[in-house]
Amino acid sequence: MRIGIVVNPDAGLGGRLGFKGSDGRAKEARAAGAEDRAGPRMGLCLEHLDQLLGSSLNRTQASLTLVGLSGRMGETWYYSKSVGEYSECIGATPSETKPQDTIALVHQLIDANVDAILYAGGDGTTRDIVTALEQQGEAAQRIPLIGVPGGVKMHSGCFATTPKAAAEVTLAFAMGDLRTAITEVMDLDEEVYQEGVWKVRMYGEAWTPSSPRFMQGAKEQVERASEEETIEGLAHHVQVLLEDEPDLMVIWGSGGTLRRMGEHVDQHLTLLGIDIYHGETLHNDLNESQLLELISGHKESNGDARPLLLLLSPMGGQGFLIGRGNLQLSPDVLRMVGHDNILGVATPSKLIGLDAVRIDTGDSDLDDAFQDKRFIKILQGFRTTRLIRVAEV
Repeated sequence: MRIGIVVNPDAGLGGRLGFKGSDGRAKEARAAGAEDRAGPRMGLCLEHLDQLLGSSLNRTQASLTLVGLSGRMGETWYYSKSVGEYSECIGATPSETKPQDTIALVHQLIDANVDAILYAGGDGTTRDIVTALEQQGEAAQRIPLIGVPGGVKMHSGCFATTPKAAAEVTLAFAMGDLRTAITEVMDLDEEVYQEGVWKVRMYGEAWTPSSPRFMQGAKEQVERASEEETIEGLAHHVQVLLEDEPDLMVIWGSGGTLRRMGEHVDQHLTLLGIDIYHGETLHNDLNESQLLELISGHKESNGDARPLLLLLSPMGGQGFLIGRGNLQLSPDVLRMVGHDNILGVATPSKLIGLDAVRIDTGDSDLDDAFQDKRFIKILQGFRTTRLIRVAEV
């Protein structure tokens, strides 16, 4: 089977810096110290895929030809691995990459008769790929897409839950175990998104292997006006915690549920950022380094941790608690916070059909640590919590 490889080298660069996306800001992000995200995550996927191909799980002895470019849009991330034995180079990565380069690469992959496209990036990359497929006609639009999550924003249903999950899907598809199905490609209004307003629409549709376990599904907006009393109760719970422990540092995650809770406790939170409230001071829209500085400073002189609480709301329709839209919460930040200081927050509609939450920290050891704990506590009402399972990947 012929698998087209597409890597957007600039995807995800702005995540830990608190950017609301990396489109058009790659140079700025790199100048601020941002490190590649999409490429290394494609590397993790292909490394795992190589292991799967040589294991007993490859019961049909499926073989793959990886088709792509040399350089950072492709072979940089797999040429040195043994899976590179199956590679086919069809060109070179430009010195600077733009969305048009992704579109052009997809056209080349179609001409090279690939059976599926495995790509690393975010929603912007997905849109570019779908645009290219649409330009090539109906037959091209049926080429399945398997997304390795590597961007800041990933709302579309083409993405696997983790890089390793993308490898599992690729092998299962190559062995003929998975059928393809249409999924939604979601798009954000970039201009209002930069201003902190979440406005999502369906950009188009794409075919992808159907695997509910490994594919994340499209993000849904599930909050309802009738839930305002529940939101108020959730906020009151946090307010009581602050009154009982004035030294409590509260780290507010991103999302509409938490921002609406903030309104009830007179804290004007950023919809798409990470905020910290401590000592009657609210720090808005923090990046990774700012979070590390504030949290590390929240220590007693003897090194014992003072009270700390990280509030996170799972993404509706996908169930991601960490790893989608909150990349500022890097593995270093999460280790500093600690598992026991994380509290999920969800309204009843978000909990419908949500039997587990997904964790994708970007660090496999930390992901394993969350799975070893097995459960995360979820606040669903005033002084009402439940334990929900951490999904396996």
